[in-house]
Amino acid sequence: MVGAAGLLYPLLGACLWAAVVGYKPVIIVHGLFDSSGDFKNLQRFINESHPGTNVTVIDLFDRSASLEPMWKQVEGFKSAIYPIMQNAADGVHFICYSQGGLVCRGILSTLSDHNVHSFISLSSPQAGQYGDTDYLKYLFPQFVKSNLYHLCYTAIGQRISICNYWNDPHHRNLYVNSSDYLALLNSERPNPNSTEWKKNFLKIQKLVLIGGPDDGVITPWQSSHFGFYDDNETVVEMQHQDLYLRDVFGLKTLAARGDLIICSVPGVEHVWWHSNETVFHTCMEKWLV
Repeated sequence: MVGAAGLLYPLLGACLWAAVVGYKPVIIVHGLFDSSGDFKNLQRFINESHPGTNVTVIDLFDRSASLEPMWKQVEGFKSAIYPIMQNAADGVHFICYSQGGLVCRGILSTLSDHNVHSFISLSSPQAGQYGDTDYLKYLFPQFVKSNLYHLCYTAIGQRISICNYWNDPHHRNLYVNSSDYLALLNSERPNPNSTEWKKNFLKIQKLVLIGGPDDGVITPWQSSHFGFYDDNETVVEMQHQDLYLRDVFGLKTLAARGDLIICSVPGVEHVWWHSNETVFHTCMEKWLV
């Protein structure tokens, strides 16, 4: 019996610890053409590793509605998420997938009283997108990456989510002057709110950037780590990007604090990031306490 008790007490202790300390609620924001039902595996991984965690996959802008303008999505997701934040005295965690990672940046920049601890950006085009992908062929069959700027950098184009973060390295001035979303988030054009947005964004405790070379959709894949093309389509890593060097919204500050985590995983295609158990255990699990 002593042996059984010896096994039981540590287990009870662990359960009591979880009950007393608890795990912060996790909020998941989906990406382009996804819906909340696509995240069942991720929810299972979280509940198996951190039993009792309250996991909410926000069921908004599903499927084709994910093409709505980014600022509209920011406001919609913000309204759904805010009550969860208010009920979480110890704060919450964000897992934001693909386009959702950019939606979450908009929320974190504009919500002054958010209480997000870990912001996990899961294969999200944080520095923009510029690639001939299946998504592009499906959405804009008459365009390729080299001429999509003709549509994206217009008032009509900016009413489509993907155009809000389309970043054509060969038409930099057009991007800076036309992008209603990413160029503002990155303070690549004058933004009167940039100081306040930076202060809001830096309230997060950890920024976890997850991506990998076999993604196949995020282009360049290093955009998931804030790297991007120069005008020769050579990838410039985050640490050499102007937005990092000038610390325009806090990346350099987060790095100096030790709160910027980069996780690169080969062999994962874009649609599998949220269902890959290795990615969860390697890149996410430890930041969800």
